Amino acid sequence: MATSKRERQKAARREKLERQQRAERRRRTVRRGVIGVIVAALVIGTGFVLFGGSGKNPTTTTTAAPTTTTSSPAVTTTTIAVPTSFPKVVDPSPAGTFGKEPTVVVPPGKPPTTMEVSDLITGTGPAAKIGDTLTVQYVLATYSARKVVQASWTTPSIAKTGFSFTLSTASVIPGWVYGVAGMRVGGRRELIIPPSPYGYRNTSPGPGIAKNDTLVFIVDLLKIG
Repeated sequence: MATSKRERQKAARREKLERQQRAERRRRTVRRGVIGVIVAALVIGTGFVLFGGSGKNPTTTTTAAPTTTTSSPAVTTTTIAVPTSFPKVVDPSPAGTFGKEPTVVVPPGKPPTTMEVSDLITGTGPAAKIGDTLTVQYVLATYSARKVVQASWTTPSIAKTGFSFTLSTASVIPGWVYGVAGMRVGGRRELIIPPSPYGYRNTSPGPGIAKNDTLVFIVDLLKIG
């Protein structure tokens, strides 16, 4: 009887130990599973941060046509080779008076194939840099229309305050960015912009501007900032 009792006690202790060992193994398995889920979530979250977002391709050229009340040229993120300087306008418009609407003369004959830039009035204030916020008055004529098709001076919403924008290709066509850069406050500049690579290319953003049109701008720089 004593022997049987001791054996039963030993068997009970072994069974209890085995139950404890099985419970410990289950706990370890659960912990490993939880840790695996957490690690997977962290990996997925990190991937979303690195590769998620707006999905915009920075090398893609996009075009957003401006309203007819501003000259905001097409948005582009395409890299363009910019010369260190542009040739002067061969047949410039009259200088006129800074701050008063100028007279634009579209040169006769075929449009130039390269961009032309001339200061009609040289300003004495700070010089505009790419990335600056500028306020200007402007007129736009085109070779296709041979007349003014747009003017801030006659646009009610900006006639008194001028047209404000950031000097970057995210806001205006490259012809404005590279043609206005370096201009000084108080100055008036004429820009003749072929359609490519500095203009609207083969799009028509508004009345009077044809596809592959050459643009003639006169710009007064009122202020920077």
